[in-house]
Amino acid sequence: MEKPYDRAAEDLGNIVALEHVNVRIPDQKIATIFYVSGLGLTRDPYLMTGVDNMWINVGRSQFHMPEGDPQVLRGHVGLVLPDREALLARLAGVRGALADTRFAFTEHNAYVEAVSPWGNRLRCHAPDAGSFGRIRLGMPYVEFEVPPGTAAGIARFYREILGAPASEGGNGHGRFARCAVGHHQVFIYRETDREPPPYDGHHVQIYLADFSGPHRRLRERGLVFEESDQWQYRFRDIVDVESGRLLFTIEHEVRSMTHPLYARPLVNRNPGQSNRAFAPGHEDRRWAMAYGE
Repeated sequence: MEKPYDRAAEDLGNIVALEHVNVRIPDQKIATIFYVSGLGLTRDPYLMTGVDNMWINVGRSQFHMPEGDPQVLRGHVGLVLPDREALLARLAGVRGALADTRFAFTEHNAYVEAVSPWGNRLRCHAPDAGSFGRIRLGMPYVEFEVPPGTAAGIARFYREILGAPASEGGNGHGRFARCAVGHHQVFIYRETDREPPPYDGHHVQIYLADFSGPHRRLRERGLVFEESDQWQYRFRDIVDVESGRLLFTIEHEVRSMTHPLYARPLVNRNPGQSNRAFAPGHEDRRWAMAYGE
């Protein structure tokens, strides 16, 4: 007898991966203390290894941090990290070195919130197959704070312009749009009454299966502001599909699946390893749970 599998549950939509969040930073040493020593993440050993940019791996996604005036995402980034107690110990261990910055961390039932030295908020969750699928190390979501009355229009923009599954909903924290941007990866646009800070130019990067269709629809509306190269373009304004009214601004770096960097394997170290307590064969950290785990 055939099993009643829900085949639609495995549909990705047109956006197949969220690869990176890009924010500028003024100091690589301070960033290394927070992202590498504190969070336990890994600097990419192959690309951007100089002193004017740094890429930080987190599972199959990254933070990109070119040098410059600090940028702060209007919302927060969700991470999955496998060991809450070890994370808390590492964050406590860098408190002194980051004392003169905006660094902070607080425990909540569902996550640990860590604030970067320049004010970016990261919510660090334990692996949870029900919430994040097989991710045990990664970036399952980015949540943006948007003006009231925009969630429905943002969801429609993702559905009709980008070809991504997107829905509108609400809970005790307000109305939101939930837009699929990869396997167990979403953008959440949550409405808030708080006045948003001015947009400072930070961006997110996504990969598309149908690369040309969204490009055509964005061009028709005058929304593409950079034709980067054969495999990439950029837009920054999310608008009402019918009226063209601006709903929210967040730059999207859009790449094709034929981009030379698509699905590049990333190195993820095990931060529990040390020279004093070294275990051969355990240098790497798995980004995904094993089946049945």
